[in-house]
Amino acid sequence: MTEKDFDIERSLRVGVVVTTHALKGELKVFPTTDDAGRFDDLKKCFIRLRDGVRMLEPESVRYFKQFVIIKFKGYDNINDVLTFVKKDILIDREDAVELEEGEYFICDLVGNTVISDTGERLGILEDVITSASNNVYIVKRDNGKELLIPVIPDCIVGHDTEQKITTVHLLDGLLDL
Repeated sequence: MTEKDFDIERSLRVGVVVTTHALKGELKVFPTTDDAGRFDDLKKCFIRLRDGVRMLEPESVRYFKQFVIIKFKGYDNINDVLTFVKKDILIDREDAVELEEGEYFICDLVGNTVISDTGERLGILEDVITSASNNVYIVKRDNGKELLIPVIPDCIVGHDTEQKITTVHLLDGLLDL
């Protein structure tokens, strides 16, 4: 895949460049993927700049605290990578990790219409809060309020990514919060 073939609409964000690191063209990246170790297998990625999309090939990857320190081939000086700061690192879906049964990319769920298992329209899935215990769906209600739904088997009935519908079971008291 080349820069010309890259479809930004089909891309997935795997990280955000936070800042440069040292002087030899390394970047400090905050990973936005569940498994930061996926950077070890990354053969190519893309970054969107003002003048278009640029394909990058990792030369080295290492880890420091919650960050990934990455150096790209052909970028050997801090001045070469300054324009990458605060930009998303993107991959094509064909390069994404394999999902297990019942797993979804968050970007494929955001924007879904959320309905209850009784057929009531609850709103639009606006965002997902990720945490160590369980994720939480933020649903924007038609009245402007937010509904928080824990992503647990008792609450999530299913997702229809084709129709953009998420079906949930509302536990007693969820609408009262």
